[in-house]
Amino acid sequence: MSIQDASQALFKDLIGQSLAIDLLQSSLIKKRLAPAYLFSGPNGVGRKLGALRFVEGIINEGNFSLRDRHLIENNNHPDLLLIEPTYLHNGTMITKSLAEEEGLKSKNPPQIRLDQIRSLKAFLSNKPVKALRTIVIIDGVEQMGETAANALLKTLEEPGNGILILISSRPERLIDTIRSRCQKIPFVRLTSEEVLQVLKNSKEVENNLIKLAAIESNLLKLADGSPGNLLNNIKFWDEIPDQILKELAAPPMQALEALSLARDICEALNIEQQIWLINWLQQYFWDIHKNEIQFKQLEKLRKQLIKFVQPRLAWEITLLELIPTVTKH
Repeated sequence: MSIQDASQALFKDLIGQSLAIDLLQSSLIKKRLAPAYLFSGPNGVGRKLGALRFVEGIINEGNFSLRDRHLIENNNHPDLLLIEPTYLHNGTMITKSLAEEEGLKSKNPPQIRLDQIRSLKAFLSNKPVKALRTIVIIDGVEQMGETAANALLKTLEEPGNGILILISSRPERLIDTIRSRCQKIPFVRLTSEEVLQVLKNSKEVENNLIKLAAIESNLLKLADGSPGNLLNNIKFWDEIPDQILKELAAPPMQALEALSLARDICEALNIEQQIWLINWLQQYFWDIHKNEIQFKQLEKLRKQLIKFVQPRLAWEITLLELIPTVTKH
């Protein structure tokens, strides 16, 4: 197998990202690796998958390796360090993914911390075990404080023989000097067909979920070209009682009904589920009514929930306000 064929096989499961694949394949085939890369684009479109496959190619000089793929995907490869935003829980740093698995909640958003950047620098100074270089992936790099950002910049200025891969959905939040030291690898939103294809190719996604995604067009529209977002939408859709969705699809026309529905929503759903429900309602109502007033009323509700305004009161006011706008349409 030629180097080019091996490289194409390496990125076979990365759908809809031809430009990113071309850039990464070129680096591997020509053996011209930059000291730092910035994988930028929307959440859930394959940035992390692309980074993991690129790491596999670096370690195996452009070739596919099932053994190394398993080690890399399970974050067990000795030449790779994966860093992601963390919460502080009882004085201990807990990664965002682990917190989600264990159901831990925090009022403060996760962030990349100075101690993590220091550990990165120490890791890059190690001699690699198998690869020619040590590699660090920082996922969600925009969630980094000023002190950590300055420490990262110093590492980028003197990267040594290591390689840094930064993954960001909001690269504009990074300081210019960090962005300027990275080779840009852009990732784009997928078409609806490509989004569904990603789900069909996933071993973890059941056929009934794929059928649901195809039938419920609003879930696909709300995903906005992101398979990750679509899976998240399906999860929330499954969590929300059918009766609430049914009543909101044809909103109450009388005040007592609105107050009763607001109560049911707040008793059945947590804040995260309520905020997702608002997103779905905005998409659903816009498709039906194209009513800008409805959209703004729901957007106001979302901001109130984010600011911890009493949820039931906020829903009551919004549903009461929606009555005349629904009646007109």
